[in-house]
Amino acid sequence: MNARRRQNTPARPYLVAIGSSADGLSALRTLLRGLPASFPAPVLIVQHRTTTGRSMLAKLLARHSAVLVREASAGEVIRAGTAYVAPPGVHLVVNDGRVQLEQSPKVQFTRPSIDVLFESVARIYGARAIGVLLSGFGRDGARGLQAIKARGGTTVVQAPEDARYPYLAQAAIAADGIDLTLPLVEIGPALMRLVSADDGGGSAQPAIGAGSSIRI
Repeated sequence: MNARRRQNTPARPYLVAIGSSADGLSALRTLLRGLPASFPAPVLIVQHRTTTGRSMLAKLLARHSAVLVREASAGEVIRAGTAYVAPPGVHLVVNDGRVQLEQSPKVQFTRPSIDVLFESVARIYGARAIGVLLSGFGRDGARGLQAIKARGGTTVVQAPEDARYPYLAQAAIAADGIDLTLPLVEIGPALMRLVSADDGGGSAQPAIGAGSSIRI
């Protein structure tokens, strides 16, 4: 009976968290173009920026995306097929299936921070978390990807030779624990394959050794 009950219990859905910095707008546009409107997971996005107040980022990305793109609002329920962009000046985290916005101190000299987002996703989603790091300066996101990997999730970086600013990806690769290193145009389709995997509630990870980098 216990085995039957486990089989009938739906698995926690996947969640994709994406971080980007310099040239992030262009990179995010390309990635989102690779996701269909039926994408079966929520997407949370942190883009480094100095803007305060309202931002046009979500509207600019929505023009190039089949999935719904919106600026995240505190307390809203996250839904599959929707990308939630961190507002400027606050950290974006997730808890109990809802968005939270925090005014806590800067991390890696920035707020919103990619590490803060990735670490919250790792805590809540574990093996169903997928972290993606794109073009940019600095080291933000490397520690967060390690947190996702430690909880059994899947880690993806844009191939450094494919990024206009490869420093985020290079820092993450140097820290180890990266599952997939891909050209930007391949990341969207790869995410679709990962979140569509029906593995009975386990990890979305490909069958590779820890710290390996492959193309799929």
